[in-house]
Amino acid sequence: MAKLKSKYVCQNCGYETAGYLGKCPECGSWSSFVEEIQNTVSKTPSTDLPDNNPPKKLSEIEMNTEIRMTTSISEFDRVLGGGIVQGSLVLIAGDPGIGKSTILLQTCGKLCDCNKKVLYISAEESASQIKLRAERLQVKSDNLYIYPQTNFELIKKHIEEMQPDLVIVDSIQAIYTSTIQSSAGSVSQIRECCNSLMNIAKTNNISIIVIGHVTKEGNIAGPKVLEHMVDTVIQFEGDKYKTYRILRAVKNRFGNTSEVGIFEMGAKGLTEVKNPSELFLKEYNQTQTPGSTIIITSEGTRPLLVEIQALVGTTPYPTPRRVANGVDVSRVLQILAVLEKRIGLNLSKQDVYVNVIGGIDVSEPAADLGIALAIITCVRDVVFDSHTAIVGEIGLSGDIRAVNHIEKRINEAQKLGFKRVIIPEANEIQDEIKDIEVVRVKRIIEAITRSVSK
Repeated sequence: MAKLKSKYVCQNCGYETAGYLGKCPECGSWSSFVEEIQNTVSKTPSTDLPDNNPPKKLSEIEMNTEIRMTTSISEFDRVLGGGIVQGSLVLIAGDPGIGKSTILLQTCGKLCDCNKKVLYISAEESASQIKLRAERLQVKSDNLYIYPQTNFELIKKHIEEMQPDLVIVDSIQAIYTSTIQSSAGSVSQIRECCNSLMNIAKTNNISIIVIGHVTKEGNIAGPKVLEHMVDTVIQFEGDKYKTYRILRAVKNRFGNTSEVGIFEMGAKGLTEVKNPSELFLKEYNQTQTPGSTIIITSEGTRPLLVEIQALVGTTPYPTPRRVANGVDVSRVLQILAVLEKRIGLNLSKQDVYVNVIGGIDVSEPAADLGIALAIITCVRDVVFDSHTAIVGEIGLSGDIRAVNHIEKRINEAQKLGFKRVIIPEANEIQDEIKDIEVVRVKRIIEAITRSVSK
C-alpha cells in the first residue's frame, strides 16, 4: 500500500528537507520552501524487463541523413547549430512579453510550409488566442495543430497518437501530472514533466521545444536540474525600450554555445537582422563626440562592431563612481588601474561611466583597448578617428594581447567601410587584407598616439 510522505522542497534549487526552513542552505534564498506530498511505494528491482535496444558497436550505428530540421529562420538555425535535431529537447527562456511564443509560432509556420506536422500545446492561452496571434503573424497551415491543455497524461496520449515532427510546450511551468500531489510549477512537477518529455522525445524521435519562465533576477525558474535534463538551453534577451531581440545559446549539445541570433520586433512579428553591425552603428557618425570608439567584438563565429561610450567628470563626493553598462565593471576597474599606473592618467577624483550602445552585452576581453581609448579621448576632449575600429586585450603591464578570429573581425570592419583597424602586434594574419589599413600595436601608449584624429 502506498504511504504518504511529506517533505519541504526549495522552489529555487530543489533542495529537500524534512521540516520547514526560512532560508535555503543550498542556494541562500528566503521563504522558498513549499510542502509537497509524495507517494512512496516500495519497488523490487527486476531483471526481466524487455530490452529492445541492446548495446551496439560505434561502427554499426547508422546516421540518419535528416538528423536536423531547418526552420528557414537563419538566425534561429544559427543558434541551434544548424537546425532542430530530431529527438532533442530544447528549452527557451526569457522575460514575459519578450517574444518567446511569437518566434515559436513563426517557426511552426515555416516548418508546416515544409510539410512538417507540428503540435502546439498551449497551457496558458486558449485556442482562440493562439488563432488571433497566428493571424497577426500570417501563419496559416493545415499541418499545425493547437491543443490547449495542462494535464500531462492527456498531452502524452495525443503526442503518441499523432507522432508529430515537432512539439511546442508553452510552458513547462503550467503543465502538471496527476501522479504527483503538488501544484503546477513546483519543483517536483517540473522535474517529472520534463523527464517524461525527454523520454517521449528519445523513444519516439520527436523534437520538443518547451518554454520556461524566468525569475526577477533573470534566471530560469524551477530547479537547476531542469537545465541539465534538456539538450539545449536558449535565452531570449532584449531591452524593453528597444525593438530588437537577441537569441543566445547557453547550453547546446549539438552546436556552439556562444552563437547569437538577432531579431527585430515589429507589428508582424520578429524579423531577422542580417547585418547587426549596421544596426548598432547607424547613429555613430551623426553623434560622434569625445569618448566614443568602435570595437570589433565576437559572438561565437560572428563578428560584431559596436560603439563604446565613456564619460569622465569631476566628482563632488569623496569616493568617485564607476558605472558600467554592457561590460563587466570589474574589467573597467582593471583598465582604469592600468591607465593610472602605466600611462599616468589620474582618475582618483573622476567619475567614470562606460556604456555599450544598443544594449548588447560585451563579455570578451578583446574590448579592453576600445574601452581604454574611449576613456582617454573623453579625458583629453578629443574625437576618435571615425574610420578606425579597435580590437585588443590589455594586460596588467600595459601590453596588448592577441585575440581570436582576427581575420573575420578585420573583414567585417572592411565591409562596413572602415579605413583602418588597430590590432595587437602578436596577431598573425594568414590571408592578404585589402582596402583597409592594419595598424599593429604592442603597448597601450602606441594605440593612443596612433588612433586619435588630428
